[in-house]
Amino acid sequence: MKPTTFYILLSLKTSSGYECFGKFFIGNDRPLALSVFKQFKGSSDVDENSMLTMELMETFNELPLNLKIISCTLKELAENCSIIAKEMFKAIDLEEL
Repeated sequence: MKPTTFYILLSLKTSSGYECFGKFFIGNDRPLALSVFKQFKGSSDVDENSMLTMELMETFNELPLNLKIISCTLKELAENCSIIAKEMFKAIDLEEL
């Protein structure tokens, strides 16, 4: 059995639907993944007018499951990417102590 993993997908709305353009691996720790996602800027009101989305995904036995999704502006996306980098740095640095 493969371990459960968490990642964040970045998607952009195009004329043919949403296209994934980025993926951040968050690790195998559910509380950490939820904690990172909870800090994100954006709106949980996602509809057909949402241009950028961020999804928290869980993969269990290689099957993806969408846990949470938000829509965000380009500025919020930049802030959220900064949050990911900061939180992953802290998590990895603490593991090595």
